[in-house]
Amino acid sequence: MEEKSILIDSPFITLGQLLKEEGIIPTGGAAKWFLKENTVLVNDEPDDRRGRKLYPEDKILVPDHQLFVIKSK
Repeated sequence: MEEKSILIDSPFITLGQLLKEEGIIPTGGAAKWFLKENTVLVNDEPDDRRGRKLYPEDKILVPDHQLFVIKSK
């Protein structure tokens, strides 16, 4: 699966923000539902917390979408 780099200019981004900014969910409020219905892997571990902080070099696999890698600007 192809990786997509996500550039951030802050120390971290939350999982919910990533899902919204990448167009996987329409609103931030949909993150809770999406994460309950889909298994998202953060660094090869399942995680369903929309507030999970993602730092540079974290890898996020969203099923049926893509593998994202957090990078700092």
